[in-house]
Amino acid sequence: MIKPILLTLLYLTLTLDVNARQKHFINSGTIEFERTANMFALVKKKVTKNTQDIKPYYERYLTSEPQFRKLKSTLFFNSSKSLYVPVPPERGLWHYYDTPMANQLNTVFSDFRGGNSVVQKEFYERTYLVKDQMRKIKWKITEEKRVIAGFRCRRANGLMLDSIYVVAFYTDEIHIPGGPESFNGLPGMILGVSVPHENVTWFATKVTEAPVIEAQLAVPVKGKVVNNKQLFEEIWKAVANYGDYAMVMVKGLLL
Repeated sequence: MIKPILLTLLYLTLTLDVNARQKHFINSGTIEFERTANMFALVKKKVTKNTQDIKPYYERYLTSEPQFRKLKSTLFFNSSKSLYVPVPPERGLWHYYDTPMANQLNTVFSDFRGGNSVVQKEFYERTYLVKDQMRKIKWKITEEKRVIAGFRCRRANGLMLDSIYVVAFYTDEIHIPGGPESFNGLPGMILGVSVPHENVTWFATKVTEAPVIEAQLAVPVKGKVVNNKQLFEEIWKAVANYGDYAMVMVKGLLL
């Protein structure tokens, strides 16, 4: 009986070894993302006890505009860094409907080896160049899995900026700890993100394996140079007079 058992174990070991050798890992390429914002929920947040004059515009939005706003972006990456670039939208939002969470404000350069990032952030005719450490997110990996853009992904639940709950799906077939915007820190590339309480998601629609030249990973250089603490102070000064809606704006601008 011992000999058949040993043969079975040997067979399983060889099979696992062959599968491991056959598994292909991507370390350079581009990822196309689609960001979806639930505008019904976002515009509703603009209606507060201090901004009841916005309510008629919110009600008009419900009957005249689509519920979801979809925006495109591209992530260029290699084994040591990435550059996330938003694609300009085909049309903007009327100011009564406009809200930071509905827009793509960031061009994000990430240096995985150094643990640093440079974020070019644009809002309300202001441009900042945020130079600091890569964002820290507290992750807890789960057993839930799904397929995104043809890649097997695993779910992780996270907490960022102290109080924002985030769900991410990453693949270890792209063994790089990056993702869209400033999402990072998992043992593989993040291909899907949901921030449920902020009504926005990012999901990869296409992954292309290809060499990425240095020009595609150029560090942003435009804007007033600040760190994360200074950015928060600048944002708070800009939105402090928005009453109950100020914190909603802060989350959208910091995300």
